[in-house]
Amino acid sequence: MEVFITFMKNKFVFWLVISAIVMLAFPWLVITFVKSDAGMAACFLLFFAVNPIYSVFMGVIAGTNIRNLWSLPFITAILFVSGTWIFFDMGESGFNIYAGIYLILGITAMLISAFINKRMQHLKE
Repeated sequence: MEVFITFMKNKFVFWLVISAIVMLAFPWLVITFVKSDAGMAACFLLFFAVNPIYSVFMGVIAGTNIRNLWSLPFITAILFVSGTWIFFDMGESGFNIYAGIYLILGITAMLISAFINKRMQHLKE
């Protein structure tokens, strides 16, 4: 139980595990359990809705503590490429474009979140 409590206190490791679940397990679930035209719809939903929203969310989380969590948008993009290469097509360059867009979304959200947090702290003083 103490290991779990320590794990939950370390926000970086917690968000790293969540990112691994979203970026690695979701493509596996789509490939494993959806075996028809619905699989293509699930892929579109994953690539155009779930992953971009999650990338922005990770950017916002990273912006709350940019000093310690700045690498989360990068790790999320790397995990996306790893997951798609493992479960879809190894070396497909199109997935690099998606990862780049997700990285841009995450970094932009991180910078905006950090700016807003800094302004809010400045206004409180």
